[in-house]
Amino acid sequence: MTNRLEQLTKLARVKGVIRSRDLIDVGLARQYLSIACNRGLLERVGYGLYCLPNAMQNEHRSLIEVCKRVPSGVICLLSALRYHGMTTQLPFEVWLAIPPRTRTPIIDTVQVRFIRFSGMALTEGIEKHEIEGAQLRVYHPAKTVADCFKFRNKIGTDIAIEALRDCLRQKKATINELVHFSRFCRVERVMAPYMEAML
Repeated sequence: MTNRLEQLTKLARVKGVIRSRDLIDVGLARQYLSIACNRGLLERVGYGLYCLPNAMQNEHRSLIEVCKRVPSGVICLLSALRYHGMTTQLPFEVWLAIPPRTRTPIIDTVQVRFIRFSGMALTEGIEKHEIEGAQLRVYHPAKTVADCFKFRNKIGTDIAIEALRDCLRQKKATINELVHFSRFCRVERVMAPYMEAML
């Protein structure tokens, strides 16, 4: 019993957040999760999600939880801006891009705003970041800025302009990257005057 609980806590240390199905891969029964929680070795942080006690007490906790629950989703718009440090906004929900015509995931522990992206708008510009053993899929800063202009009616033009200004000032992306994604997202004519004014 002790060896198996040690194996479970080691798995949680390596992965950051574990799902009950992760135990199958290492040959452990799921019952050890409840035993570990009862003994204070693990903490349940969401439906089917566990981590070491206080392991996720950081600003990315909700992002990690959502990415674990929706592995095909991509952190976008306000949440991506916040992740890249390109906004003063503090979104109270996680903005997540998901494919069209897929069932909307039900997440009861975190507020999520699902945005439907399709084709290359969904797959282009994805960066993968490892945080506490979890993989976050987040759009590149330049793609995020272009998306903000594309969805300016949802988030506000002022936020899109602030994102562009911060992106340039902090050198999160090159002019070429911004132009590339502005063309890709079909907002080149909208973004161009603001870019010219800031250069």
